[in-house]
Amino acid sequence: MVSKKEDKSAGQELEEKLLMKPKVLGETDNGLLGEAMEYGEEYKEFLKHKTEREILDYSLPIAKENGYTEFVLGTKYKAGDKVFFNNRDKNLILMTFGKRPVIEGVRISVAHVDSPRLDFKPNPLFESTDMAYFKTHYYGGIKKYQWTAIPLSLHGVVTLADGKTVKVRVGEDPEDPQFCITDLLPHLARDQVSKPGNKMIDAEQMNILIGSWPFKDDKVSQKVKLNIMNILFEKYGITETDFLSAELCACPAFQPRDLGFDRSMVAAYGQDDKVCAFAQFKAELDTKEPEFTTMMVFADKEETGSDGPTGMRSVFWKDFLEDVASAWNYPIRHVLRSSMCLSCDVNAAVDPAWSEAFEMNNCSFLGRGPVVSKYTGSGGKYSTNDASAEVMGYLRGILDEAKVQWQVGELGKTDVGGGGTIAVDISVHNLDTVDMGVPVLSMHAPLEVTSKADDYMLYKAVLAYFNYKKPKTI
Repeated sequence: MVSKKEDKSAGQELEEKLLMKPKVLGETDNGLLGEAMEYGEEYKEFLKHKTEREILDYSLPIAKENGYTEFVLGTKYKAGDKVFFNNRDKNLILMTFGKRPVIEGVRISVAHVDSPRLDFKPNPLFESTDMAYFKTHYYGGIKKYQWTAIPLSLHGVVTLADGKTVKVRVGEDPEDPQFCITDLLPHLARDQVSKPGNKMIDAEQMNILIGSWPFKDDKVSQKVKLNIMNILFEKYGITETDFLSAELCACPAFQPRDLGFDRSMVAAYGQDDKVCAFAQFKAELDTKEPEFTTMMVFADKEETGSDGPTGMRSVFWKDFLEDVASAWNYPIRHVLRSSMCLSCDVNAAVDPAWSEAFEMNNCSFLGRGPVVSKYTGSGGKYSTNDASAEVMGYLRGILDEAKVQWQVGELGKTDVGGGGTIAVDISVHNLDTVDMGVPVLSMHAPLEVTSKADDYMLYKAVLAYFNYKKPKTI
């Protein structure tokens, strides 16, 4: 016998009308989870490329296969045309021209493709107690103790004396050797473990162990160092002075993996911010004839302040947009004023193990969709872009119309800490900017965790943003 459906009380109806009721993705649409699993496979492939240069090497050929051609200054492109701009092999801009002229606004999305890592010092190689090491200088905000006693891989480029540049990538393939930073055994670590976390490992102790066999020559003083240098010379043609013109770093050698019995999550290095970079990359590829011109940017140097010619404080992206607009003699300031930008960057997911750091009404949760942040910064909203109510409302309309499930969130409790994004560097150009990304567990650790459902929903969010037909009237 079918039971009679109970009528809702007046209070229940009012509650449904007036109050928010967060849901976990997949509660009402199991088909979405299947799509998220497929998306996750593509995303994990993207994550295997761990530096900004490797991301460019991977992404640019795919863009070309999808019809993107190199931007030519002075060309009046038409709707549906796709172009790219490569800045120093570290930034990639992809653009799809819309039906409306660029003076009416460009839909921009920016995500950074650099992640915390261990950069090599300019003179890195040394020998001590019959072992060879590389000295490092950590890049970005890390907990140094997390980087000891884990497998590391080496990445980068070296420009030789003759001007030739060689690529280095060791430790990712199954047959490759790997490397590590050693730690002190617990039996002798009484003093070490009594120190605060930021003092347990000194920056000058973060030396990567790379070899221990000597070069067979009794007349040589540093036999292990010479043996390592000889191996590098035979494989890459590198001499020790070539390190002075090198960009080399160590990254965690972990491969992206499914996490959990249900395979609902991704565990990998560098998801801050490659999870957002891949979402906007795929959304841009899948945008064919948008109403407004779209522009996707891979940024560099975000983890160290966005400085230099490849960081978002540089004018490379603005110069590109000005070059595009110049074909029609559009002033860049008017193009920027009518445009909008998503600063696609991750946020902190509430972790029940550390619940004291989070304010539950205003933080983001794993599995509830991408998180929109009105502002970031720290303390009294210092160093932040604070998006206006109108801009938030415009983005809200885009996401709701596309039936994208999303949430709002701050990084954590006020005055507990803080963090910033490239939104500050973009909005200073009179360009309306909003932060949007996915919640991450263990952010900036060698292994970060995201929800596949969140990752996929972020892609749908950026795709909806790129293809929204209503103009921004702010």
